Amino acid sequence: MKSADSVIRLFVCTAQKDEVGKEVVKALKTELKKQGLKKLLAGGEKRKVRVQTCNCLDLCKQCKKGPGAALIIHPEGTVYGNVRPKDAAAIVHEHLGEGRIVERLQVD
Repeated sequence: MKSADSVIRLFVCTAQKDEVGKEVVKALKTELKKQGLKKLLAGGEKRKVRVQTCNCLDLCKQCKKGPGAALIIHPEGTVYGNVRPKDAAAIVHEHLGEGRIVERLQVD
């Protein structure tokens, strides 16, 4: 059986009034498939990537009160804010594919 560490999870808040979080989830799933990164090689180990919705990440400034959704990548803990569907390609390509933080979206 695979350990929980062999899965990378992208938790996306879907608590916005305009439901942008749900659109971000769809865009991330589409990009993962399009870029062939639903399963990726990280540190010599194949890891599954899952996009999951959640009700609140307690980042309302970056989510409910902003134009996009908040997103946390687990287990590493990178936090992105004000993520819009158009940002999905950069998160998948740069962060998951190349291992680089998308600085314009990162929240400290």
